[in-house]
Amino acid sequence: MKKYYIFLTLCILALNANSASTNSSDNYEKLKQTVEKKYQNNEPKEWGENVTGVKTKLKTKNKVIALTLDASGRKGGTGYDSHLIAYLEKEQIPATLFLGGKWIDKNMEIVKNLASNPLFQIENHGYEYKPASVNGKSVYGMEGTANISELVDEIELNAKKIEEITHKKTRYYRSGTAHYDEVAVKVANSLRHEVVGFSVLGDAGATYSAKKIEEAFANVKGGEIAVIQFNHPESHTREGIIRVIKKLKEEGYKFVKLSDYSLK
Repeated sequence: MKKYYIFLTLCILALNANSASTNSSDNYEKLKQTVEKKYQNNEPKEWGENVTGVKTKLKTKNKVIALTLDASGRKGGTGYDSHLIAYLEKEQIPATLFLGGKWIDKNMEIVKNLASNPLFQIENHGYEYKPASVNGKSVYGMEGTANISELVDEIELNAKKIEEITHKKTRYYRSGTAHYDEVAVKVANSLRHEVVGFSVLGDAGATYSAKKIEEAFANVKGGEIAVIQFNHPESHTREGIIRVIKKLKEEGYKFVKLSDYSLK
């Protein structure tokens, strides 16, 4: 009799799990349909890094800088600069980390460790690291999301992936290549994500020399959002950004996470 009740309990649990999964799937499809219906007749007129709706600075004149670190996971971009992260930890420099779905899959244990550190805020860099388009626009030879449905997947599937690890919902989104059309930005906003660009291009996709990185930060003012990569340990990014951090700290600047300020 005891075995029967155990068996019955397991069956009920399995049925409940299947039901929850079905409901979740149904809700997701309804969400996609709602967003598609809302924006299906919107024809984009802008394309680039700073289209309407992209936030590029913090709403403050204080001497603070939001350091954002990207990790795409695309071919050649699955590495991890552990020495750069160790330096940020040692110096207690907070940062916002934008992680792509493919990078997460290749570095799952690292992501869990990063998520457990209150210095770092984990945010959304897209499920497949695609430029954000509602009509298949491309850049740098990379195809953007083909339509609204694919864009919703690009944002929401990665948001779900990150939430399962961090137990927190992502609130910021930066697309692959940081390119958008203005309708894609509205779609992201409908999915409760602020779209984050940058005011300081720190390392140009890990291609700058250390000197060039220093030059990129030469004229910063309060409230900057800076972007660098931390998935290319072979690059000069670590050397350059360490020099920058030391110099800016001497000048009285502090580093913050995006969530510490409203964005503009």
